[in-house]
Amino acid sequence: MIKALFTSKAGSITSAAVIIGALSMVSRLFGALRDYILAGTFGAGDILDAYTSAFLVPDMLLQLLILGALSASFIPIFAKYYGHDDEKAWKFTNTILNVFGVIFAVVVVIAIATAPWAVAIIAPGYDAEKMAMTVQMSRVMYLAELFFAASMVFGSVLQGTRRFFLYALAPIVNNIGIIAGVMLFVPLLGPIGLAWGSVLGAAMHALLQGIGVYALGYKYRPEFDLRDPDLRTTAKQMIPRVLGLAVSQGNFVAMASIASVLIAGSATVFKLAYNLNSFPIGVIAMAYAVASFPMLCERAAAKDMPGFVQTFSNAVRQTLLWIIPATISFLLLRAQLVRLAFGGKNFDWAATVTTADTLALFTLSFAAQALITLLVRAFFALEDTRTPFVIAIVAAGTNIGLAHVLAPEFGVVGLAAAFSISAILQTALLWAMLRHHVGNLDEKKILRITLMISLAAVIAGAVTQGVKYAVSSLIPLDTYLSVLTQTALAGGLGFVAYILLGILFNNDDMVAFARGVRRKMLKQSKPVEVVNTL
Repeated sequence: MIKALFTSKAGSITSAAVIIGALSMVSRLFGALRDYILAGTFGAGDILDAYTSAFLVPDMLLQLLILGALSASFIPIFAKYYGHDDEKAWKFTNTILNVFGVIFAVVVVIAIATAPWAVAIIAPGYDAEKMAMTVQMSRVMYLAELFFAASMVFGSVLQGTRRFFLYALAPIVNNIGIIAGVMLFVPLLGPIGLAWGSVLGAAMHALLQGIGVYALGYKYRPEFDLRDPDLRTTAKQMIPRVLGLAVSQGNFVAMASIASVLIAGSATVFKLAYNLNSFPIGVIAMAYAVASFPMLCERAAAKDMPGFVQTFSNAVRQTLLWIIPATISFLLLRAQLVRLAFGGKNFDWAATVTTADTLALFTLSFAAQALITLLVRAFFALEDTRTPFVIAIVAAGTNIGLAHVLAPEFGVVGLAAAFSISAILQTALLWAMLRHHVGNLDEKKILRITLMISLAAVIAGAVTQGVKYAVSSLIPLDTYLSVLTQTALAGGLGFVAYILLGILFNNDDMVAFARGVRRKMLKQSKPVEVVNTL
């Protein structure tokens, strides 16, 4: 039974998105708990600034060297073999694991040695003590990235075989490891315990996905064939993707660098607001992007452009079905969400207001951020990694330029405004270029459904706002429980109103989603006949 849970294959995009989205929601809740504990324990100050900055370079190297290879070509190549020539599929997996593992390990050794110079670049505004703390944390976090490197290979295998359960469960155990670092390691080791908690979380992340891959029949072998044509194809296709990720990571590092020269705590506020911003993007957009990618690859490989467009259109509409109401809810409940997520005794009201304002500016680009995840994968499925790279350069340049203009005037809120403007620009350019490559992207239907969704979301938002004020007039909002009650009632009743309006408007995508959930639930609860053998 447990093996079936680990290895069960998702039958459709909607059912896969339900699995990914539901577990991602749990993961984000654990992430919110993690950030609440971090903010409540340390406040928006030097220790969390150091922890946040220490994470940037190790994560950037992982994204560039490992994710760059896997996201662009691993899944299409692996899926081509799996189920037809499993031996070749596992050989390719081991080759990627070993070759890129060795390369990444060498880079990590060099990075540990040069950590002081890297930290000086990403956090030029830190004093000597704060910079030394950041360097120490960064060196430990490189060990975590080694575990993540292996885990990303295993996770790509799970995606390629449409086994999404463990793939979506792994981030939850990672957050549990980080929380354990705060609760167990920090009292013993001091602030460096935060970094060791990250190592524990990464190790648990890799172990869980490794178990899932092993259950599919994988066996490790020391494959190291540099002449493997599939390895060479992966290397060739990863170059534009790596450059695109370098632009993205460099963009985020530039934002962190600008934040470091603002008032103390700005880097932490930016990161915490960005984490909340990532909640709906991770739960909604990534769920549909990951779920639809294998099917987009299949349609593109078969030269089935009508099927490709239909898959893309379905994924866009289903994403907007949930990201638009999420935008309204986050705008209306942003202060409550920040207070619930980070409102510990050391995270005061001034920090709450600044973080809420920053979150509001991130929220304005929820739809754009969500569509970017789908658009980029559509290009990857068409084996085009160059176009997203060029557009990413344009968007990053816009972001950094606007950040330098807006941050001195508006502080950390200006950084979020620059981010959102550049995300909207990036979405528009990606859409235009995909339309140029493919033709009509079913915009007429997408626009009609989007207008219907937006109307329902605005009406539901009015319900949320009314309930929010009604609760505040009845109970004082001076305790965590009272704020939670207000948020749950306002958000919950607004969500119910949105669902009812979707049914009333006869929204096809709402119906399709409901059917997918119902089908998944019935499958899980299907009775099994028990034969009495006595």
